[in-house]
Amino acid sequence: MSIPANHKLRVAVVGLRFGGAFAPIYHAHPNVEYVAICDTDRELLHKYGDKFGFERRYERLEDILASDEYDAVHLVSPIPLHGKQSVEVLRAGKHCACTVPMATTIEDLRAIVEAQRETGLHYMMMETAVYTYQFLYAQEMYRRGEFGRIQFLRGAHYQDMVNWPSYWMGLPPMHYATHAISPLLALTGSRATKVNCIGSGVMNDELVRQYGNPYPVESALFQLDQDQLSAEVTRSLFQTTRPYMESFNIYGEEASLEWHMEDEPLRLFRTHAEVEGERGRKVDTTIVKAPSRPDLLPPELAEHITSQAILDPNNPHQSVLQGNGHHGSHPHLVHEFLRSIIEKRKPWIDAVTAANWTAAGICAHESAMSGGREVIIPSFE
Repeated sequence: MSIPANHKLRVAVVGLRFGGAFAPIYHAHPNVEYVAICDTDRELLHKYGDKFGFERRYERLEDILASDEYDAVHLVSPIPLHGKQSVEVLRAGKHCACTVPMATTIEDLRAIVEAQRETGLHYMMMETAVYTYQFLYAQEMYRRGEFGRIQFLRGAHYQDMVNWPSYWMGLPPMHYATHAISPLLALTGSRATKVNCIGSGVMNDELVRQYGNPYPVESALFQLDQDQLSAEVTRSLFQTTRPYMESFNIYGEEASLEWHMEDEPLRLFRTHAEVEGERGRKVDTTIVKAPSRPDLLPPELAEHITSQAILDPNNPHQSVLQGNGHHGSHPHLVHEFLRSIIEKRKPWIDAVTAANWTAAGICAHESAMSGGREVIIPSFE
């Protein structure tokens, strides 16, 4: 039996430099009773709490886990902490949402999946790339069969990490590749089963020291588990000149869709019927601006999609309205996490799905460090 639809959950958001983008959305959700905020930076914690009216404040995750006043925790903490903290949240009897990536080792992925299974609580990886306006548009096309047979998939994520926190320095690009990998796997319901990946370029010595990763760019070719599909993914983090971009390209027998630049529309290609006597099929190109989808959200969250964000000029993540955050994905993520708990069903990006998406990148880096040899990607089913 489902929890009553009007049930109120009590949520804590841990980490405010990006988590500040989510706390107001939780606060606005009709199934939330109250929201606590947590950050080890005391000054940031109180500045944010005062500015946006959050009274419940913590400097330590441990205090939240020891409390019986919270049902769920959303971790927006540094990447090296995701594996350990996710297990701790679940073992403390609380539902867990966590920003990407799920973890950076296969062992940590297995530990989270095991903790979720043993506790029966919810785990959801908060992958923004599968709730953007652009992906939701592609997903509707796929469900209507407009692509025809999918023949090939491509994703890329370009980013420059200069002046980011120290734990980012030298991070293997494929350890943080879910923004590029997940749209490809999510669209087709596929799992990547094996990978060959090549590292490219040369990094400064100081960037190599922390993780032993010599590559600013890594490019992988994944074999998927259905329809003889493969997918190509490129990821860069350092010393490569390119504006920020999370992109996906879908190539089908009847239509294809490309997204190459962050602030530019999609390009949709459709074929005419084959014409006798001509070489090749004619292709029409259409520029498509993907619509926002407030219809998928409760009315209380609609303004987070349809309104312009009210930004803190000192920290763009810390805004009251997050309609511009990762192309409208934030309210959808919050809603799916909360409703999955209320409805007693798995969230779309549950522990097994998250582990499969994340393991693909971890194994890709392993391949790159072994000269591109084939690596079998484990399944977490």
